[in-house]
Amino acid sequence: MTKFIDPRAVVEDEASVGDGTNIWHFCHIRKGSKIGEDCNFGHAVYIDEGVTIGDRAKIQNKVSIFNGVTIGNDVFVGPHVCFTNDMFPRAFNTEWEITPTLVEDGVSIGANSTIRCGITIGRFALIGAGAVVTKDVPPFALVLGSPGKIVGQVCKCAKVLNMDASLPLDPSEIICTHTDSLNLPKE
Repeated sequence: MTKFIDPRAVVEDEASVGDGTNIWHFCHIRKGSKIGEDCNFGHAVYIDEGVTIGDRAKIQNKVSIFNGVTIGNDVFVGPHVCFTNDMFPRAFNTEWEITPTLVEDGVSIGANSTIRCGITIGRFALIGAGAVVTKDVPPFALVLGSPGKIVGQVCKCAKVLNMDASLPLDPSEIICTHTDSLNLPKE
């Protein structure tokens, strides 16, 4: 399987790009980043040094993913999403520290969302468009708004199961309304 890298993209030496991955025009993939197999990167995506992205990720147009972010397998990141990596940013600060962020397998993040550093977004969570996520998100949670709030739960196929954030379901008990199967990951 071959990968496609548009000639107008910049993929620095020492960046690792997996087989079957497509990188479209005006993307910039920095050295030391690791991108899995069968991913798709839309127009003008920026991947910083030290970023790790799993297999089959779809990163849409104009997404910025900064050093310290780890993205799992089968993750969808909508257009214009921005991840941060500095808890106390100042232009003059020369001693800032990277604060890591983890996006687990199967997560979907809607367009124009901002993901604050230092959090974990649990597997198969769904972040609505424009959300500002400042706290950890449990698996299968539905997060909307600014600041982002858990308003319900979704199944593996992203269908809404309930809109009652006060009654979180145990992920091992969540049954997909589309397939009638448990949403447990294959081990």
